[in-house]
Amino acid sequence: MGYLDNILFAILLILGFGYFYANIKKIVRNINLGADVNRKDNPKARLKNMALIALGQSKMVKRPVAGILHIIVYAGFIIINIELLEIIIDGLFGTHRVFASLGTTYDVLIGSFEILALLVLVAVSTFWTRRNIIRLKRFANKDLAGFPKNDANYILYFEVVLMSLFLLMNASDLHLQNIPGGFSHFIKAGSFPVSQFIEPLFNGVSSDFVMLLNELFWWLHIIGILIFMNYLYFSKHLHILLAFPNTYFADLNPKGQLDNLESVTNEVKMMMDPNADPYAAAPVNENAVPSKFGASDIQDLNWVQLMNAYTCTECGRCTSACPANITGKKLSPRKIMMATRDRIEEVGKNIDSNKGIFVPDNKSLLNDYITPEELWACTSCNACVEECPVNISPLSIIMDMRRYLVMEQSAAPTPINAMMTNIENNGAPWQYNQQDRLNWKNEN
Repeated sequence: MGYLDNILFAILLILGFGYFYANIKKIVRNINLGADVNRKDNPKARLKNMALIALGQSKMVKRPVAGILHIIVYAGFIIINIELLEIIIDGLFGTHRVFASLGTTYDVLIGSFEILALLVLVAVSTFWTRRNIIRLKRFANKDLAGFPKNDANYILYFEVVLMSLFLLMNASDLHLQNIPGGFSHFIKAGSFPVSQFIEPLFNGVSSDFVMLLNELFWWLHIIGILIFMNYLYFSKHLHILLAFPNTYFADLNPKGQLDNLESVTNEVKMMMDPNADPYAAAPVNENAVPSKFGASDIQDLNWVQLMNAYTCTECGRCTSACPANITGKKLSPRKIMMATRDRIEEVGKNIDSNKGIFVPDNKSLLNDYITPEELWACTSCNACVEECPVNISPLSIIMDMRRYLVMEQSAAPTPINAMMTNIENNGAPWQYNQQDRLNWKNEN
């Protein structure tokens, strides 16, 4: 590579990583639109979660076929891109296989990369078949109509192109290495267990043309990596980056344990304490915005819930395990997360177009994106939380929005309103007086 190529490469890197950084800042800003919540307790348990679930893929392998294939793609993505460091150094300084001096270690690394690249191609082909030919039910759901379905396929095509370019780059490199007295900088370096079978394609082709092809494959490979990296912002595959913080900051409480609203808890304590002075509370600030019970829009959710939305892989394990969805109800936990992310993005674009200030747009997450029918279909069984491979909790969003419907709008379904009235009047969900509770024992 000449100096002009080195400069062009440096500009390409700056543009690629600069755009990536700008988008990461947007994501952080958008996540911080959520309310504060303390998730800094018990760091040992949090690190263990991150190691087992995000790094170790422990929840993925509950479905062995998809889990093992995902581990192959995941390992291939992480390990093969170690070579990106060598590509960056070679591109900036005009060297070629700068780490070749590692000798046997380098040969083992390149050989491992090639085997992984082949396995990734097999895994990606299987994923594509499952989505587009077999059409597994959780991938044929109407949640994935339009861009979500295409997005999943785009990523698979990206992987095929990147792995193919990697192997073609190595095959042409191997061919040039084997030319007696050929190009001096194509030294004997690396082990090529896969590309050695591709290398014969270049037999009979002029050395200069193979050299040109090698440079083309090299440039397309690095450009493809930068495009893929920046496409993540627009894609469900953002979980590649966010799975780690998402599992670290996940709720450590037992499933089924709901958080209490502090304002309601304090009110109940005061009502139950005969010695409490209701006038002892701090004076009310008339200019303060009253706190909202529950959530109607993304600003009412906490920042971990917003990060959950960005981390969602759209794999559909949650929806396929949801008893409400299985029985034909409108609820889809996956759609809850996708709708939340769409609303976050809409609010973020609003802020961007209004110089950093959100201008009310007469929309909200509730009703415009998620309907009460979906929320009340939930049985709060936690199946979606249990199934999620990256510890996302659609249930927490559902419960917060239900709280808003009940406590702010008195909009619970009739059977639930009747139950709450009975509890208020009778101290039990049933419509009879407390004194009659034990009458059943006298019926025989």
